[in-house]
Amino acid sequence: MAIRPILVYPNDVLTSPTLPVTQVDESLRQLVQDMIETMHAEPGVGLAANQIGDSRRVAVVDLSAGEDPEKLKVFLNPRIVFEKGKQSGEEGCLSFPDISEIITRPSLVRLEALDLDLNAIEEEAEGFYARALCHEVDHLDGIVFLKRMSPLKRGLVQRRIQRMLRQEEWPEAVLPEGCEE
Repeated sequence: MAIRPILVYPNDVLTSPTLPVTQVDESLRQLVQDMIETMHAEPGVGLAANQIGDSRRVAVVDLSAGEDPEKLKVFLNPRIVFEKGKQSGEEGCLSFPDISEIITRPSLVRLEALDLDLNAIEEEAEGFYARALCHEVDHLDGIVFLKRMSPLKRGLVQRRIQRMLRQEEWPEAVLPEGCEE
């Protein structure tokens, strides 16, 4: 088990769709453990595998940020199959350090996925949980939350990141506490 670096935009892996999981082996179980440890170390409430450089379609979500083990969810091949309503709220992303913006997402979603035993599962979520699920599925589809911003906000954030890149103030990765790399 290891805490891994979280890749930062504009790393290409963040804008590339992930590949479906077809089998659960020790490598996948290790990936999931590393994702959970990394998410909790940052701390965050969700993490997609491509955020730590793995192209498999895996996401973990824990709205308690590690406080309640019952809240931890692992999703293989998740996809949103139903959405309803709208909600707008401040959203951040571990791959965009110190950036948050108001993002509009569905207020209710239904997600289908597999668990670690390859059993089909379905989650219905509202509010912040719906927001978190949409955010992670977007990551797995190669869509960063920058794309969900208004064109004006997107342009401002992109210019800010470009300026920080030129000044060498924007990291290639975030190293959560306890990360050995």
